[in-house]
Amino acid sequence: MIVPLSDEEARELLRRNKLARLGCITDKWPYVVPVNYIYDDGAVYLHSLPGMKINALRARPEACLQVDEIEDDRRWRSVIAFGHYEEIKDSRRSFYLNELLRHFPWLTPVESRIAFDAEPVPVIIFRIRIEELTGLKEE
Repeated sequence: MIVPLSDEEARELLRRNKLARLGCITDKWPYVVPVNYIYDDGAVYLHSLPGMKINALRARPEACLQVDEIEDDRRWRSVIAFGHYEEIKDSRRSFYLNELLRHFPWLTPVESRIAFDAEPVPVIIFRIRIEELTGLKEE
């Protein structure tokens, strides 16, 4: 039987996971991409290099983040967090960059590209402040 997750169950699912799919809207199509994130104080924090997703989010800041845990076909949980894109440019930028690096210490494609570029591109730190949260589970 499929039932809704409580708000606390949905937030706990966000807290204990680190891989999600970020959805945004380009000028022509919906765009969904896997991302690593951390959850803190009602928002998810992410990093990226400039590119399609950042351009799309800057143009239309409406976004969603989908996270799931799947044990098998009949035991799963899924959450979708809706909110708006906000770049972190103030003093919190260093804090969240360090937190992201602490949680994801291995080189990702973003950091690999920075490490090998002659002129590194600045990493964009951003958040999706959660405005609406919905979740379902089947157990």
